[in-house]
Amino acid sequence: MRHGNKINHLGRKTGHRAALLRNLAIALFTHKRITTTLAKAKELRIFVEPLITKAKDNTTHNHRLVFSSLQNKEAVKLLFGDIREKVGDRPGGYTRILRTGFRQGDAAETCFIELVDYNEAMLKTVGGGKDESVTKKRTRRSRGAAKQEATDMAVETPASEVAEATEEPAAE
Repeated sequence: MRHGNKINHLGRKTGHRAALLRNLAIALFTHKRITTTLAKAKELRIFVEPLITKAKDNTTHNHRLVFSSLQNKEAVKLLFGDIREKVGDRPGGYTRILRTGFRQGDAAETCFIELVDYNEAMLKTVGGGKDESVTKKRTRRSRGAAKQEATDMAVETPASEVAEATEEPAAE
């Protein structure tokens, strides 16, 4: 029985599962967004987020710890270089999982897992972008207020036209 065991074994033995998560993490750091199943993405998030947190403190010890988990020099360089600069001020939550539906062959639920600071389209729509014309704040008004304004303008317009009409003959 699996009472209290919170790890998802993903139907694999320990070595195979470790290799799978290592390869997925390397692909995520390299491509910034990957497509996988939901179960793998949730396990990958648990594996990757502590590595990114370690990369925020650029020490030799943390380089060695991250390399022991990834076993890939290029991924470690990317993590301690470009990724570290982007997530330096973020207190956590470095990844985002977006569900994409079900796979046709086996009906497994698929998703994107991506690094949060690398999706430029999402940053602009949420308000993190620097272009203020795209992220302009809009106020919400009820429909009744719009009708009230329209009737007020309709009532005021004839009255002002009547006042102008009476002034014109007097001026002549």
